[in-house]
Amino acid sequence: MSTTAPTAPTTLFRFATAGSVDDGKSTLVGRLLHDAKAILADQLDQVAATSRARGFAHGAFDFALLTDGLRAEREQGITIDVAYRYFATGRRSFILADCPGHVQYTRNMVTGAATADAVIVLVDARKGVVEQTRRHLAVASLLRVEHVIVAVNKIDLIGFDEQRFVEIELEALRVADELGISAVRVLPVSALEGDNIVERSGRTPWYAGETLFELLETLPARTDADEPLRLPVQLVLRPQGGLSPEIPADEAERLRDFRGFAGRIAAGRVSVGDKVQVLPGGRATEVTGVHVAGADAGHAGARQSVTITLADEVDAARGALIVADGSAPPPRREAVVEVFQLDPRRTVPGARVLIKHGTATVQAVVAELLSRRDLETLGHTDLTAVDAPSLAENEIGRVRLRLAAELPLERYASSREGGSLLLIHPADGATLAAATVID
Repeated sequence: MSTTAPTAPTTLFRFATAGSVDDGKSTLVGRLLHDAKAILADQLDQVAATSRARGFAHGAFDFALLTDGLRAEREQGITIDVAYRYFATGRRSFILADCPGHVQYTRNMVTGAATADAVIVLVDARKGVVEQTRRHLAVASLLRVEHVIVAVNKIDLIGFDEQRFVEIELEALRVADELGISAVRVLPVSALEGDNIVERSGRTPWYAGETLFELLETLPARTDADEPLRLPVQLVLRPQGGLSPEIPADEAERLRDFRGFAGRIAAGRVSVGDKVQVLPGGRATEVTGVHVAGADAGHAGARQSVTITLADEVDAARGALIVADGSAPPPRREAVVEVFQLDPRRTVPGARVLIKHGTATVQAVVAELLSRRDLETLGHTDLTAVDAPSLAENEIGRVRLRLAAELPLERYASSREGGSLLLIHPADGATLAAATVID
């Protein structure tokens, strides 16, 4: 990696870290930020002073303090919240999410990994693959994260033992294979010592693969621009109040008739002149304007917030979906989804919930609990014959939902945005579960 000032990055890459308690996630992220020259000098001085005050036993610098931002995290030496950090190298810019390791905070790992191009799952070389490792790999599988990196950390504490690394590598690959994760890379690292983080370590001559930074700089980022347009309508914009008398008459007339549909493009691209359909209903029309940050842009792509205008008067409000003409998914009132239970209240058959899909929210009922993921065997336990089936916090299972109104659902395997849902408690608005559409 170049130590000179980075040029304008050409791509954006999102990644998240996960792992069990004390596997060294925050230390790894701190090392990445430090070695990427992404830490200000005064912050480095503050962390060094805090490390000295605590009598940090592994040198003069505790890298974990660079990411554990909450006071409760620093005092307890654990990560509670998802800590987002932004940095850049000469090749690309990064958004990273340092996720908690405790089982009770696994829901935060779901949040951090939901938009990630890659997930780094840390494994303590002394402990190997444990249940929380399986849970985090299952979440990566559930969210269809494109790249999974298993970093076998603290390799220095086992004397850089190649045989032990190979044992962990084979077990991690076996678990990933059973979960249907194909793009997996396993590498030995020491976050504390810096082995195979940025520079290749001379203490692991038996490892011939890339360093962690080489992987992060070269793995392809997810591109939604090649998918058909999906624009969930968040707000319909109309003129508010009177117009200034200084505005020319023809311009004032145009503004009085302005009706824009604002939202964040979930997938695909939109340009002036494109043929689109507005759901529900499927009304076909044409895009007459694309506005980004209040200015005419002509076109926009995935993950950009835009306002578009249409050639025809269409009946659309918040919750509508604008799609490329001919690509509209069929509306559905029932779906089989895989859920990750986030709330302590159990999900049971017959439970009434709200389903949030894009900007739309509809009532629904949990019609049936089909199965629960067994994190030991990685298989699914059939729940259809169980007397009182339920899903508890942090459990993963499959559920049949029945919706009160039609939604344009898509399979998550083909569209991460069109196939993702949230289950919400109708009384207090709490998020009960994250879900992906299977069928």
